[in-house]
Amino acid sequence: MKLRKNYTCPLELVHDIVRGKWKTILIFQLRNGRCSFSELERAIAGISQKMLLEQLGELRRFGLVDKVSASGFPLRVEYFLTERGKKMLSAVAIMQEIGTDYLMEQNGADASGKPTVCTDGDPTKK
Repeated sequence: MKLRKNYTCPLELVHDIVRGKWKTILIFQLRNGRCSFSELERAIAGISQKMLLEQLGELRRFGLVDKVSASGFPLRVEYFLTERGKKMLSAVAIMQEIGTDYLMEQNGADASGKPTVCTDGDPTKK
C-alpha cells in the first residue's frame, strides 16, 4: 500500500497505515510477544497465507512489526511488535474493548457473563 504525499491530519496517516481487515488483528495477535508465521496463520481465522505475508510486509514497512530469523533448518522466522507497534497496540486494545462492549450490548452475554463472541483474552493486557 502506498501512502499519500499530503496529509491534513496525523490521524489520516495512521488510518492509512492500519487500514484493512487484518492489520489491527495482527497487531493484537502479537501483543504477547514473538509469533511464527504458522502461529499467526492458525490464530487468525480466514486469513490466507498470501494476505498474511502482504499485511506483515506492510506493517514492517511502516515500522510497527519486525522479524527475526533463526539460522538452521527448518528456517524459523518470528514476528514481533516494535516500539511503535507497542504504542499502536494501546490504541488497538482500546478498540478491542469498545468492540467487546458493543457486541455485548447487541448480542448479550452467556451465563458466564462473557460476550457470545470470541474476544481472545483480556484486551487491556500487554
